[in-house]
Amino acid sequence: MRLARSFSFSYSFSFSDRFDPEDWENENEQENENDLIMSPFTRSVRESVAALGEERLIALIQRWLGPVSPRTPFGIGDDCAVLPAAKGRQLITVDPVVYPRHFNDAVPARAVGAKLLKRNLSDLAAMGGRPTAAVLALTLDPRVSLRWLEGFYRGLAACARQHGVPIVGGDIAQADGTLAASLTLLGQCTGPRFVTRTGARVGDSLWVTGRLGGSLPSRHHYTFTPRLAEGAWLARQKAVRAMMDLSDGLAKDVHALTPRGAAVAIDGKTLPLRRGCDVRAALADGEDYELVFALARDTDGAAFLRRWRRAFPRVPLTCIGRLVPAGKLPAAALDLAAYHGYEHLR
Repeated sequence: MRLARSFSFSYSFSFSDRFDPEDWENENEQENENDLIMSPFTRSVRESVAALGEERLIALIQRWLGPVSPRTPFGIGDDCAVLPAAKGRQLITVDPVVYPRHFNDAVPARAVGAKLLKRNLSDLAAMGGRPTAAVLALTLDPRVSLRWLEGFYRGLAACARQHGVPIVGGDIAQADGTLAASLTLLGQCTGPRFVTRTGARVGDSLWVTGRLGGSLPSRHHYTFTPRLAEGAWLARQKAVRAMMDLSDGLAKDVHALTPRGAAVAIDGKTLPLRRGCDVRAALADGEDYELVFALARDTDGAAFLRRWRRAFPRVPLTCIGRLVPAGKLPAAALDLAAYHGYEHLR
C-alpha cells in the first residue's frame, strides 16, 4: 500500500525576501517538532527554502543533523566523504520517500525523516547487516517549508543517533512540484554469513516476524521498528536459507524467495494479522517491514521457536506455510494469484 494525494497551488515572490539562518533558529527553537503535522509546502516566501538558497540551507541542515553529521572530510562539506576502511563484506542499499507516494500531510515531518532511514535499515536487517554510514539526496520545490524540512531532518537525526548511523554527505537539487529524498545506506555483515533471497528449497517452511496488514490506518508504515537485531540473529542460524523484508505485501514479495519448480503454500488461518485486518490486508497492504524467511525442512520448528522466544520475547514469530512442488498446492492453500501487493508503474 502506498499513499496517493495530489497538491496544487501557486504564488509569486521575490528572491530578495531572504533572512539569516540564525533568525530562523531563534524563531523556532521553542517549537515542538514531535507533533508537527502540516503540509510540506508553504505560500510564504519567508517560510520557504527559497528564502535561503542552497548554501545557507546546507548550513542549516548540518545544524539540524547535529552530532550525526561528522566534520569534513569525514562528513558534509567536501566532494566526497572519507570513510574508515571496512572489515569484512560491505552492504549497500537505497530507498526514497516521495511526496505523496510514501507520505502525505497527515504524517509528521519528523516521522518522514525517520521513515526514510528505517526503510533502508529494514533492507540491511533482511541480510543480517548493521549500518555504517548514509548519504542523502534531496530534491525539492522552492516552496517547501523550512519548518517542515527542519522537522524532517531532526527526525532523521534522532533515528540516526538511535541506530548509530553517521550522515556523511548528500546533495540538494531543485525540481518544481517535487519533494523527494533518497537515502543510500552503507552497512556490513554482523558475522561471517549474510542471507540473500535465494537458497530456499522445496520442503522448507516459511516464517514471518511481527504482524501483517493495516500499515496505513495503524500508522505502522512510519512507526515500525526495523528488525536489525532479529535479522542479525537469523543470519547466524544456518537453517535460515533465504530471507527478505516485506515492503510491497506478502503475496508479492514471497515470490522472490521461491525457487524454480516450487510453489508457496500458505494457510490463511496461520497469518499473524494486525488488529482489524483480514487475510487480504495481510497479503496485499504492504509496508509491513517485517522479515520473511525460509527455514530448512529438517529443522525442528518447535525448538527453533523456543530459541527465538528466549532471544525476542516481545516479537511474534509465526510459521505461515511451506514451499511445495509446483502444481501440488494443498487444497487449503491460498491462491496468491488472487492477491497483489504494491508494484510501481502499475
